[in-house]
Amino acid sequence: MAGKCVNFEEPVTLVGGGVLDREGIDAALALAPNLVAADGAADRLWRMSYRPNLIIGDMDSIEDPAVWPERGADMIVLREQDTTDFEKCLYSTKAPCYVGVGFTGARVDHMLAVFHAMLAHAEKQIVLVGEEEVIALLPPGHRVAVEVGAGATVSFYPLVPVTVRHTRGLRWQAGGLTMAVGEQVGTSNIAEDDEIEVTVETSGLLMMLPRKALDNLVRAIQPQTAPDGLIA
Repeated sequence: MAGKCVNFEEPVTLVGGGVLDREGIDAALALAPNLVAADGAADRLWRMSYRPNLIIGDMDSIEDPAVWPERGADMIVLREQDTTDFEKCLYSTKAPCYVGVGFTGARVDHMLAVFHAMLAHAEKQIVLVGEEEVIALLPPGHRVAVEVGAGATVSFYPLVPVTVRHTRGLRWQAGGLTMAVGEQVGTSNIAEDDEIEVTVETSGLLMMLPRKALDNLVRAIQPQTAPDGLIA
């Protein structure tokens, strides 16, 4: 998958072909000002009066690729069929973090493929904006502390077996649990405090929070180095 890679100094908003709404796009752009479209999502953005900076994909669903240079958008055309357009966007760019809109809802198989890509590129900080919630893959060894508001629904779903090292602020604490599909999941937990904490041993655990927690979650999943050099 070697090839052109675009480096962004500021966070990136990725837009896909799932459920889109203007509120979600605007919230993402407020945090991640570089707008990147996955293939045909560019046409949907244009019809909503947004212009992507960059379009990435195999270009099998975009209406007319030839018009986009005139509209000021760059394009990366990747014909390989081993990955989805979402994953092409990830391996073709580098950014401090990504906010993904339009990658949930609609087709379940597409959403599952997005989760696969998030795990395959677990070194990247990614938050997905859904219709009701925001979703992130928790970084291993990093204490994620995020303000959600007491009473908020907090869900955990393992893509692979993951041991939870520590939690705080939840009605049902999960520290010490190993979560695995078909054995133990952590959906529909409840925040007892305004702020929750969770630390996982390895990559593979999705956390889902109410959509209003987007800003806080984006900040929380980005590792911060403590004065002694350890990851907080």
